[in-house]
Amino acid sequence: MTKNILKERLDKGPVICAEGFLFEIERRGYMASGEFVPMVSLDHPEVLENLHREFQHAGSDIVEAFTYNGHREKMRVIGKEDLLEPLNRSALKIAKKVALDTPKGSQPNLMAGNISNSNIWKEDDKQAQKEVENMFSEMVGWAVDEGADMLIGETFYYAEEAFKALEVMKKANLPTVLTISPMGENKMRDGMSVVDTCKELEQRGADVVGLNCFRGPATMMPFLKEIRKAVKCHVGALPIPYRTSKKFPTFFNLPDRADCGCPSPHGRTFPTALDPHFCNRYEIGQFAKWANILDIKYLGVCCGANPMLIREVAESVGLKVPASRYRENMENHFMYGKNKRIPKHMTEYGDKA
Repeated sequence: MTKNILKERLDKGPVICAEGFLFEIERRGYMASGEFVPMVSLDHPEVLENLHREFQHAGSDIVEAFTYNGHREKMRVIGKEDLLEPLNRSALKIAKKVALDTPKGSQPNLMAGNISNSNIWKEDDKQAQKEVENMFSEMVGWAVDEGADMLIGETFYYAEEAFKALEVMKKANLPTVLTISPMGENKMRDGMSVVDTCKELEQRGADVVGLNCFRGPATMMPFLKEIRKAVKCHVGALPIPYRTSKKFPTFFNLPDRADCGCPSPHGRTFPTALDPHFCNRYEIGQFAKWANILDIKYLGVCCGANPMLIREVAESVGLKVPASRYRENMENHFMYGKNKRIPKHMTEYGDKA
């Protein structure tokens, strides 16, 4: 029987996965927001490699190839279908290179191939469904060719599409993670409940099931509690770092603040004006700590993730990572520190600053 290295690691403790590269790459100026196609692996491979290394430094155990939205249909949308395979292979090669170069003192990283929501899956449309299956199959094939240690299927909001993704992934005989992303109706778009979808994914052989993206800590955690009770396999939790709520359960329709003097020109905060809703590092750390207490061991952050938040996740579950060396040290702050060398006239001024 093939050794399942992912399951072995999860059985021993938390495994951290940095995900949600879209927003961070866009913030750095190497991706068009809205379109969100990962051309960076071809246009600026050094930028993608450096981001992988930053996440690795922050504690990510998994180097996930940045092929999200790098599928055939999305490449057709932007008129670059001819670059589909080069883009995927470049992203996979970059991820593998970084995974093989783990920092001293860290456990070896795993390189993950990635498939995700196709945006063309449609109920009762056999032609569209077959096209999606073909898209998944070619991407999984390239991931296997380039030495993936595991496969991640993520951000599915149709249960049947998630099942199809897992079916294709299982053929590769690699460890599989399958996380879903229910939208504001709090169920899958084809009507299946979130918990029942995860139960079915477990029955079909996923090594990890759970949730990623769309929901912040407040609106993801209630589902995670139910999922953890319903399945025996490992559970994954990768929220967005935004303050979603019962009224606004996903980041798609978060309202702007009343005091915003310059709202986004397209009429919604998603995806370019979400900044006022951003969670602080302690909220993300608290989420990871609570998830770990629930025995949820596959942890990370999705769209909006940055290395600082990944470090917070890792440290909140008791891990010491290379970036821990640079954790905050308010003791030596020039005005709020307690170091005896800080002048009294500076510390006394702190509340007036």
